[in-house]
Amino acid sequence: MKRIEAVNDFVIKFANVNGSGSASANELFAKAVMRMGVPVSPRNIFPSNIQGLPTWYEARVCEKGYHGRRGGVDMMVAMNPQTWDADMAEIEPGGYLLYDSTRPIPPDRFPDGVLVLGVPLTEIVNEAYADPRQRQLFKNIAYIGALAALLDMEDGVFEKLFAEQYRGKERLLDANMKALHLGRDYALAHLPCPLGLRMRRADRVGDQIFTDGNSAAALGLIYGGATVAAWYPITPSSSIPEAFEKYCHKFRVEASTGQHRFAIVQAEDELASIGMVVGAGWNGARAFTATSGPGVSLMTEFIGLAYFAEVPVTIIDVQRGGPSTGMPTRTQQSDLIACAYASHGDTKHVLLLPQDPHECFEHSAAALDLADRLQTPIFVMTDLDIGMNQRLCKPFVWDDARSYDRGKVMTREELEAGKDFGRYKDVDGDGIPWRTLPGTHPTKGAFFTRGTTRDPYARYSERGTDYVYNMERLLRKFRTAASLVPQPVLRKAAQPTRFGVIYFGSTSPAMHEALDVLQAEGVHLDALRLRAFPFPDSVPEFIAAHEKVFVVEQNRDAQMHSMLVNELDIDPARMVRVLHYDGTPITARFIAGAIRKNMVWHKEYA
Repeated sequence: MKRIEAVNDFVIKFANVNGSGSASANELFAKAVMRMGVPVSPRNIFPSNIQGLPTWYEARVCEKGYHGRRGGVDMMVAMNPQTWDADMAEIEPGGYLLYDSTRPIPPDRFPDGVLVLGVPLTEIVNEAYADPRQRQLFKNIAYIGALAALLDMEDGVFEKLFAEQYRGKERLLDANMKALHLGRDYALAHLPCPLGLRMRRADRVGDQIFTDGNSAAALGLIYGGATVAAWYPITPSSSIPEAFEKYCHKFRVEASTGQHRFAIVQAEDELASIGMVVGAGWNGARAFTATSGPGVSLMTEFIGLAYFAEVPVTIIDVQRGGPSTGMPTRTQQSDLIACAYASHGDTKHVLLLPQDPHECFEHSAAALDLADRLQTPIFVMTDLDIGMNQRLCKPFVWDDARSYDRGKVMTREELEAGKDFGRYKDVDGDGIPWRTLPGTHPTKGAFFTRGTTRDPYARYSERGTDYVYNMERLLRKFRTAASLVPQPVLRKAAQPTRFGVIYFGSTSPAMHEALDVLQAEGVHLDALRLRAFPFPDSVPEFIAAHEKVFVVEQNRDAQMHSMLVNELDIDPARMVRVLHYDGTPITARFIAGAIRKNMVWHKEYA
């Protein structure tokens, strides 16, 4: 069988045991690829327990710059006997297998058509190190050394990375370099180096940065003016408030006095955390919480309060496999409906849909402005794939001249001048009323809200006409939001087509590649990336311009499809569901295959 041959374009997967120290070694590999100027997209696939169960690290090396999962594995680094058979099944025909050959493995356990590369890693490190923990940790570094030789990677790249990591810790530096060379030297002496897969220096990374969505969101919240965070730990969102705290100590501590200009509370549960955020927002602070689907379920009562009382709130929902406890370390886009319509009664909430860490930064900052402008909860809908995996993206940009949009806040001077204040009165036709902040004036501008049945001046009322006025005003405000949220991004096909595709969020990287693959086959689709809900007019216009529109999303029940149909009164027959929900990030192969399969009934593609 012909071996896979590729330069700067392959998928390598590491199969390890969680808690073995493999994560840092695998990340070292990814960083080395980037230092050679080649884009890489790693994904850490880990269990919900701390130690013992299987974990994987998949790295997509792609000079063309595709950041999504491709599907398939060209080279497997198999370090976990528990998952051996499943790992073998993933290797592409003509691919490669690197494993620890210290203990013999029967020949029938190796897949046909795969080049087997054995390195006695355990034996090598046991001879070199006496400490059991060192043996475990340095075995990982040793297989990275073997990979470096097999893929023809530059020695100096690893040396520089180690030097940066262990600056001032020469003992650790020397020990890691020793382990790297143990693996490299063995591979050079006993294995066919280099392989058909290899690395070559390029210049395709440019000024891109390597970060994760949760860190980016936390920094966006800092720049967006957030000063209050209340949260309850939940995978995969916990690193947002943790990063926010780190950034607060850097940017929100007054240099002259040492005074903290922030408040961060780890609440006793999700309900308490959102309650604190609502209280802070009502008092005029920019406040947020970070959670995942199960947390949103517990927060819905306070989310409804914030909607009807019209209090600014920002919620970062890092979606995971569901429902309830679900698969906490897997990814999905399955909280759309839960968030869009959270709470009892007629509610509609604004959702922002970032595609990468760059947009996590931008959308988190924008959410704080939108919450103030619209006086309502704003959801930033990321997911585990974006939030917890490092990805190359454009550098963050911030205009220091930018001012925060606090929306319609009536001042003490305006109240003194006798300006009419109706807390729930639409005076501008956009559905957004004026508000006051507590303490603005000793006698004017105060209001008391009792339920949703009140007149425009916040006076209690059970008249149906007052209720209808308020509910229709909230709808006007929601329609206003459609012009304020991030707008969709259109990608036109290379030639006119009757077919379109709609996608959003973390699906984007795989979608970009799938579109290129399909175009090369003569299948042309216009593509529209949604960036927010409510949907602006450009969305129904896009659908109306095409005979069939595929809707690609990562959940079972086609939640975005349902929202498009229901909100825009679209004929469901014109929309084709493309659904992926096994907990792994969607792949370009899956998208292209699903669209290709659905196109066969059109004679021009038969």
